[in-house]
Amino acid sequence: MRFGVLGTGFWATEVHATSLAGHPGAELVGVWGRDLAKAKAAGAQFEVPGTDDLDALLADVDAVSFALPPDVQAPLAERAAAAGKHLLLEKPVALSVAAADRVVAAVEDAGVASVVFFTNRFRTATSTWLEQASRIALAGGAVTWLGRLAGSPFETPWRLEHGALWDVGPHALSLLVPALGPVSAVQAGAGQGDTVHLVLTHPEGRASTVTVSATVAELATGIDIWVHGDAGRLVLLPESGTAVEAHAVAVDELQAAALTGGAHPCDVTFGRDVVRVLEAAQRSLATGCRETVGG
Repeated sequence: MRFGVLGTGFWATEVHATSLAGHPGAELVGVWGRDLAKAKAAGAQFEVPGTDDLDALLADVDAVSFALPPDVQAPLAERAAAAGKHLLLEKPVALSVAAADRVVAAVEDAGVASVVFFTNRFRTATSTWLEQASRIALAGGAVTWLGRLAGSPFETPWRLEHGALWDVGPHALSLLVPALGPVSAVQAGAGQGDTVHLVLTHPEGRASTVTVSATVAELATGIDIWVHGDAGRLVLLPESGTAVEAHAVAVDELQAAALTGGAHPCDVTFGRDVVRVLEAAQRSLATGCRETVGG
């Protein structure tokens, strides 16, 4: 499968393009960027053309791997799907349910495959954890994901504007939702900096909590993920694999979905459902009330 990468930043070159350039079953054929000079420079790293002409790149590829801010990604994903290209999207797929709905509709109309790159979902440890969780009568769970953007390559304008809820929140939801079921309601509260605390309602009385931040002190950073039930607490331990390795798995799974025509657990519809929860959480932060997801 011939891929183009959309994006020229750190994540685009260090993960998406690096993964595709070394992938035995995929071919990186070009890089697109809004800044032609940056696109050419990014392409030169991998000995492929760099361009600011999206239509020209789409004409040469079977699939597109996105590494763009979500508000830029969503309309370009619509264009790529309409052109018949399979989509490997970043999270969140958009910054509003309305925009995410349009991407879902474009994918469905075109009949193309889609995968959203929730990094941890493409790691063996996570797959094993979710399989174990499926065999337990669960009551709830929790994710605490504390980081610090300052001075990192991820200190980008969209993350600074929208905060950890939209940047880190999708990671938490991508783990809790498959374990505990879809979220029907959310209560959100703000902490210091961009810290957000969530209480999520899942089916059959299950509930979970999420705390995310990208502004904690350096010594406070860390990730804790667990669910609990009749067999005790099941903790997801960190895995040493890199994001490049996870992306390569996502490429494999997108190609399989394209070949079989089947839905992927992390397809654009799931990505849209995550945006629904994030949007409800944003409303809850503004109103101070428990908000219905999709309401």
